[in-house]
Amino acid sequence: MLLTLDEARAVSDRVREHAAAVGATVTIAIVDSGGHLQVLDRMDGASPMSARVAPAKASSVALFRRDDSDLIGLQQAYPAVFAQIVDVAGTPIVAGRAARLIRRGDVVVGAIAIAGGTLAQDDECADVAVGSLSPSASA
Repeated sequence: MLLTLDEARAVSDRVREHAAAVGATVTIAIVDSGGHLQVLDRMDGASPMSARVAPAKASSVALFRRDDSDLIGLQQAYPAVFAQIVDVAGTPIVAGRAARLIRRGDVVVGAIAIAGGTLAQDDECADVAVGSLSPSASA
């Protein structure tokens, strides 16, 4: 079970349309189940930093197999572990809002994260992303 590149691009397109409709300029990052980047879509005008934050948030939730709120809770409960986990992971670990797992049934096939808008806009765009997936893929 995979999240195809065509599916990831379609999700990114839907999020970009929604973000534009609500006046947000965001970066959309979609990763596979191993946290490897499939799509990075930075809208014109989106913060340059958002192109680094979104992939880090997406890969973090994919690697931990936990959505944003669960990962934030782990970071708060175990700050010493999170301070050292980057050395083990070999990649930035960012626990932040607007990051969701993508599942097919009970299997994690990827993750998506949004950065660059307000927290509410980013969360709304992440929800739109998950809602735009076919019935066989959901968070």
